Amino acid sequence: MRKKLISYLLLAASAASGAIVDDVRQAIAQNNFTLAEAKIQAYKATSGVTPEMILAVSWLGRGALAAKQYAKAEGYASQAHQLALAELKKRSLDKDTDLPLALGASIEVRGHVMAARGERDQAVLYLRQELKTYYATSIRTRIQKNINLLSLEGKPAPAINAATWLGPKPLTLAAMKGKPVVLFFWAHWCSDCKAQVDVLAQLKQEFGDRFHLVGPTQHYGYVAGGEDAPRAAETKYIGEVRQKYYAALTAMPVPISEEVFRLYGASTTPTLVMIDRAGLVKLYHPGKMTYDELRSELQRLLAS
Repeated sequence: MRKKLISYLLLAASAASGAIVDDVRQAIAQNNFTLAEAKIQAYKATSGVTPEMILAVSWLGRGALAAKQYAKAEGYASQAHQLALAELKKRSLDKDTDLPLALGASIEVRGHVMAARGERDQAVLYLRQELKTYYATSIRTRIQKNINLLSLEGKPAPAINAATWLGPKPLTLAAMKGKPVVLFFWAHWCSDCKAQVDVLAQLKQEFGDRFHLVGPTQHYGYVAGGEDAPRAAETKYIGEVRQKYYAALTAMPVPISEEVFRLYGASTTPTLVMIDRAGLVKLYHPGKMTYDELRSELQRLLAS
């Protein structure tokens, strides 16, 4: 659990932008929170409180959580949360990218601090309350991810229903019971997803039809170069990416559904989920996994 959380925090770095955020992240990497705080104060003195500054504060919370400095993480997260709520009185959450990232991080850190203190049930309850509050916003998927990190393993896997797909028609999870299932959530723009292909192809070659492999993806509203695209055009583009980079996995059904991504909290790509023969989630992992890691988990499912 701890390893997965730290991996996720590091993966989230790719979403951050702006000089102050970069400066703070560099200071955190050196475990120098005093320097990071000083940089934020200097920024605030010249630019005031901005979504970018709030995002930088939220990074302090992430860094302290990863360092297991829970009191400090809670303080930074509360500060970022209060600043974000004040900003929401002046603008909508999804008006820019920094504010939802900052608010999502503050909620995430608060939840994981509770869990680290042995208050997992309270953490899940808190996250579910925040999910209700922000259900119609971009951070719904991120909050769901953190609920899943704390509570999905051992529970029945959410259904995968998609009206659109590429490759073979996806079976329902109910129809796949009796064999383990590996879900590989990927995105057409994701380099880490492309890097995961060889690992999955090797496992398929080794274990064949002893397990099901399904690769859900979703529409993001754009194609190559960030060019806006209607759904039909993006679906066509996803198919082209699949043919070019995922040729080793052509037998993998690819359901295309934003709702499936939300249910599984797949705001990090790749996200890998392993489901046992009875349909229970046994592994929920945002981020890449090595061949050895995945093979070990799959062997466990095959032997059970």
